[in-house]
Amino acid sequence: MVFTSLALFIRSRGPDEFWRKRKILKLAAHFVGRRRNCYSIAIRSVHRALAFSTKGRRQKKLDMAELWNTRLAAACEEHSFTSPLLREGLARSEILLNRKSLVDLAIWEPRTFEGLTKIAWQRCIQDGLISESDYPVSLPPIKKI
Repeated sequence: MVFTSLALFIRSRGPDEFWRKRKILKLAAHFVGRRRNCYSIAIRSVHRALAFSTKGRRQKKLDMAELWNTRLAAACEEHSFTSPLLREGLARSEILLNRKSLVDLAIWEPRTFEGLTKIAWQRCIQDGLISESDYPVSLPPIKKI
């Protein structure tokens, strides 16, 4: 263990307590007022902040999943399709892409995404999930396999 001075080594409480408190006070360094200087107040604030950060990491994942759902729904809307139907058609065609990958394709590779929607349309029609009359007029006709 490293001691910054002889006074810290000779303390009656021992050096371990100093470093334990120091760890908490370093986490509280960005707080305002006594919450950053007073250990008994700082430790409560630090524990509370750590609990919030744990919840925040979970919330971030949920927010991203919600954003992917929204973006995927919007991308499917451009091709007159629904998101669950697209995912079902791709799964039945053995194209296993997750929501994030599909959204990235929709944003950065729109022609690739359009090709995936055509494949999904074709598979859904073939399996009887939708009828050919539901096929949007704006897209070119489907080639029979």
